[in-house]
Amino acid sequence: MFEEFYGLKQKPFSKTPDPRFLYLSKSHEEALARLHYAVEEKELVLLTGEVGSGKTTLTRYLMDSLGEKYRVIVIINPRLSPSQFLRTIAKRFDIDVPNNYKDNLLDAIYEKVYKDYEAGITPVIIIDEAQLIPRKETFEEIRLLTNFQLDYTNLLSLILVGQTDLRKRLNHKVYLPLRQRIGLFYHLGPLNEQEIKGYIEHRLRVSGLDEPLFTDEAIKRLYRFSGGIPRLINSIATTALLEGMGREFKNIEASIIDEAARELGLNGYREN
Repeated sequence: MFEEFYGLKQKPFSKTPDPRFLYLSKSHEEALARLHYAVEEKELVLLTGEVGSGKTTLTRYLMDSLGEKYRVIVIINPRLSPSQFLRTIAKRFDIDVPNNYKDNLLDAIYEKVYKDYEAGITPVIIIDEAQLIPRKETFEEIRLLTNFQLDYTNLLSLILVGQTDLRKRLNHKVYLPLRQRIGLFYHLGPLNEQEIKGYIEHRLRVSGLDEPLFTDEAIKRLYRFSGGIPRLINSIATTALLEGMGREFKNIEASIIDEAARELGLNGYREN
């Protein structure tokens, strides 16, 4: 709608996790390095962050960066019982199991993982929105997958991705056996004000615009109203572009950001 008005080739602030738009802030760069290390070392890693902080986009970027020697399995709706979880993993491995007994499923999955190992392939299992896993028993199945190892190496890597509450949950003593298997932890923080400027400029460049579009004061307002959370930045920026087009502003000024924040019900967010 506003692309032609601003000289854009596509919408720059879509909420879809398109890895092309990933802006590597200091926090995101560190998180990506941890994920790559976990994959290379076949570790279990826990990545947490606030809602809208860019966790899913980061994992999509990771997936795109992995070569043919990796088999990537993604679970985006982990509201699964233990048997449902194992059946889902087996299905993603293209395993045809004649029955649904847990032991048979684990054996079949292990055989497939070992065949991958012999073929020089490392399975990478990414469980997104892991805070939605309903039962401790499902987490126990995740822990059992970390038992797929030889004397000198693990056979797969596991990436648990979830909101901040997931880490709090796993701190409970009933999850201690799983927590002790986690080799790496990282919490994805918000962008600072300077990073928001880089974030905006990066997404505009990907969308075909190299010239500045948001004023420095508008960036400050974006930080104030978004708290540095990328999803909120995207919502405010998109609304601001629509508002700016309606008012025929070729640059997004602070007043337009204020109006966008009010429209989204964010007026006064992080005011203190």
